[in-house]
Amino acid sequence: MVTSAPQTPPLSRARLRRDRSPEHATANRFIPHVQGLRAIAVLFVVLYHFWPGRLSGGYVGVDVFFVISGFLITAHLARELTATGGVDLGQFWARRARRLLPASLLVLLFCAIVTAVPLLTPTSAMPAEVREILAATFYVENWYLAFSSADYLALSGEPTTVQHYWSLSLEEQFYVIWPLLLLLAAWVAVKWLRGDRLRAAAIAIGVVSVASFVFCVVYTITDPAPAYFVTFTRMWQFGVGALIALVPRLRTNNAALSFVLGWAGIIALLYTAFTFDGQTVFPGYMALIPTLGAAAIIAASNTDRWWYPTRLLSIPPMRFTGDISYSLYLWHWPLIVIAPSVPFWGLTIYHRVALLGICFVLAWLTKRFVEDPVRSWKPLTSRRPRVTLWASLGAMVLVGAVAAGGWAANISSYQQGVQAIEDARENPPECFGAASVLEEGCADAAPDTILPAPGFAGADSPDQGECFIQLNDSRPVACEFGSDAPDAPRVALVGDSHAYQYLATFAAIAEREGWHLTTYFKGACPWNATPLATPGSFGAACSDWRDAVGQKLVDSDFDVVFTSAISNTPYASAGYDSSYDAAVAGYQAAWATMTDRGIPVVTVVDNPVWETDPNKCLRTRDAAECTGARSEVLVENDPLRAAAEGADGVTLLDFTDVYCDADTCYPVVGGANVYRDQDHLTVTFADSLAPQFTAALREAMESSGD
Repeated sequence: MVTSAPQTPPLSRARLRRDRSPEHATANRFIPHVQGLRAIAVLFVVLYHFWPGRLSGGYVGVDVFFVISGFLITAHLARELTATGGVDLGQFWARRARRLLPASLLVLLFCAIVTAVPLLTPTSAMPAEVREILAATFYVENWYLAFSSADYLALSGEPTTVQHYWSLSLEEQFYVIWPLLLLLAAWVAVKWLRGDRLRAAAIAIGVVSVASFVFCVVYTITDPAPAYFVTFTRMWQFGVGALIALVPRLRTNNAALSFVLGWAGIIALLYTAFTFDGQTVFPGYMALIPTLGAAAIIAASNTDRWWYPTRLLSIPPMRFTGDISYSLYLWHWPLIVIAPSVPFWGLTIYHRVALLGICFVLAWLTKRFVEDPVRSWKPLTSRRPRVTLWASLGAMVLVGAVAAGGWAANISSYQQGVQAIEDARENPPECFGAASVLEEGCADAAPDTILPAPGFAGADSPDQGECFIQLNDSRPVACEFGSDAPDAPRVALVGDSHAYQYLATFAAIAEREGWHLTTYFKGACPWNATPLATPGSFGAACSDWRDAVGQKLVDSDFDVVFTSAISNTPYASAGYDSSYDAAVAGYQAAWATMTDRGIPVVTVVDNPVWETDPNKCLRTRDAAECTGARSEVLVENDPLRAAAEGADGVTLLDFTDVYCDADTCYPVVGGANVYRDQDHLTVTFADSLAPQFTAALREAMESSGD
């Protein structure tokens, strides 16, 4: 995302060679309504991050930025190409560095410092924060996320403060690739097309854009998680903006056509912002709607009447927001991530509105005192481009060094925290965790110390990530634990990440009891016969995994099967009155494949799911201040409960009264820190439920043998 500033008309060739950046890249003049479009884009993203439930498709604002950047950058490069016959790459990249890096590196430096402060960043999260700060500093964050997005567990907790830099990284890669593409097209034009450089550029961009769009559609279907971040799946969106800049016929000053195009574009953007959500297949072909909507608004140039969208987008508040959009985008996300950890700060509507105001103030200050001064700083602008580029590299190395230094200062605390988790698992205190509620004599004997500490709860997860199948993988991967004796009772543990959270606990039970444990896990894919409502390859992979695991269960001689699942999984409702009814029927059908053969099933009602990781609150507040209303964090009508009640051969465990009383749910129970993120249990707390799990499994096996 880049911001623009007014361009002075008719430029000399020398001036053209100096002023090479998107803020000057208009056709021949500053276009105010593009600033307004930029304001819409940044407001979409910011409001989506503040209130995702209210603007579920606000993430399309990033796509709008891509179109704007493609238009502005290409218009500028085309003017230089026409005027000089080439592109001064050094000057172009130096301008980009002076324009974008000061604000970007300032925010990254802020994030690096915050990461080193344990009160604001959990120590267990520091390795991930430092890795992503380094990736963002050197503009490869989108590729880092593309690779790590294949790991469902890596993204299941709280995001880092710099995760939003993926789009900036992608744009920087565009700034490197695009002028090289245009220079190649110009060379081809001189050699074979009679010197028509712009025509050659349009053809080259058209070919690249078509190829990118096809790749985007196919890759989104086959592997949607990394497809969202990969550079080439997004290049066509820059290309759409570029073609508007290169082909004059795609822009219109006709009053009626501008009116229709402009309002159609705005309606398209509003439609996507309010109707798209996390289940939308995206980017893929659905990205055409916001992309073409943004393109239509750019193409509509007539501003004769006040009711024309181009005129409305040019009003001062929209232009002001567009001016600060780059810094606003940079600041808003780290503040959202950090705010819940700040003492005396909450998540009420008033806190969110105040934080939004703070974001605008910081964005204006950054624009006024960082972006604009550095862009025209004479020690850089009066020297060769390589001075700017070397200075930029030095600043990037400095930010990286600060991030690495913060990690070095906290590494001993990190190691101590990890050791504390191991100690708590091996030797828990008396009346600890669930025992404080479930065991007689423990009502007033719970320990005061919170274990694991809020700064390390995020690291208290099962260690066997190889047993957890993710995203589009449908292989029925099995892991084996416990006794290898031929006559050892055989237990299966099956389900999604809310089954995986019990893996370490069940492995310890199997070892202790002399049982043999076999596990099958897949992220966001419960053991249920009803298809997910999630479209595309992810939903298909879940169905394929279930079929394969179901066959494994049928072919194996298990004594009991344990399963659990998150309560808010979206199920396809076709053939049922509701998604809830479909989920209930699906559980019963899946379990019947075991119970009909006399193999008992044990399951558990899901734990509460919080809006944000309660450890953020626990790091700075007393546990009594970090509770959640039962009506807000607990799904009372868990379809798993309804499926189990009254079903033959199914044992239902319900620990709701451990997590909650009649009105309130608690993040700390009996001194045990319950959650490692907003919805997954710590292994330490899950271990405190081991006696109940052991008894239920033993009783189920004994009853099936009668």
